[in-house]
Amino acid sequence: MNAKIPFYEEYKDKIRCRVCPHNCIIDEDKFGICRVRTIKDSVPTAINYGEVTSIGIDPIEKKPLYHFRPSKNILSIGSFGCNMTCSFCQNHEISQGKPQTQYISIEKLIEIIPSVENNVGVAFTYNEPFMWYEYMYDSAKKIKENNPDTSVVVVTNGYINEEPLKKLLPYVDAMNIDLKGYTNRYYSNICGAKLEPVLETIKRCNNQCHIEITTLLVSEENDSLEEARQIAEFIASVNENIPLHLSRYFPRYKMENAATNVEKITNAQNEAKKYLKHVYVGNVQGVDNNTYCDNCNKLLIKRTGYSTEVFISGNKCEKCGEEINIIV
Repeated sequence: MNAKIPFYEEYKDKIRCRVCPHNCIIDEDKFGICRVRTIKDSVPTAINYGEVTSIGIDPIEKKPLYHFRPSKNILSIGSFGCNMTCSFCQNHEISQGKPQTQYISIEKLIEIIPSVENNVGVAFTYNEPFMWYEYMYDSAKKIKENNPDTSVVVVTNGYINEEPLKKLLPYVDAMNIDLKGYTNRYYSNICGAKLEPVLETIKRCNNQCHIEITTLLVSEENDSLEEARQIAEFIASVNENIPLHLSRYFPRYKMENAATNVEKITNAQNEAKKYLKHVYVGNVQGVDNNTYCDNCNKLLIKRTGYSTEVFISGNKCEKCGEEINIIV
């Protein structure tokens, strides 16, 4: 379904899309980098409104969100399109292509949410949800109007302009933001984007909703100890309580580098812990991904795969009273 783009400006006989930092100049029947925004009959148009490629029920830890509603499920939904071109993309069929879709109205989505057992809300994920902005914004707003206790989660690369982000944030409870690396070289060569707008998104979201950060450590690209330190230092400069997830890369899509050395990931985790209170490892079997009080080391959340046991009832450690950045 088509929908009018809300953020754009006239540019000669074309338009400049203002949803994301690419600020693509778009002509009639020509698409921007995301491959979902164009001009149709002189109207700036997004072609993926309500068009769903993937829908499922996930443990919220899979997003990954470890400090937001642990042990709950979340209805996860995605469309097609992305404003990055990551060589290692695990969802390239929907992010870089246009697969078969089914239309799900916002009203239908609101009906589905409470039908899922142990469900906390809805996550916009799988492809880049900001490239589904028109539908995501309308859905989030109506979901919150229908039931303010329904959680809205966004799993994103963070490549969004300030104005659309600020308009959406009042209706978002939690975000996992990919910080893909800490150099413009990496962002440019591997992801087709720039670093600074993502850093700005993290800073803008910190006081508006719960956020966690994920970095995929790609062997021989961004897996140095120095880069892990820089990432952790930046996050700590925003908020040392933000959880960081360091994930192991495996070859996929166009990227053929060997899988990341586990010892490098462990070393990166130890380095990041010098600056951040909670650092987790993803895509590695047998590691300790439990959550402990950073003051007294009491076990607060036990994780075995996606099986989760919660031993904290609020946001304070029941043993020492330390405040924990967690929403249960």
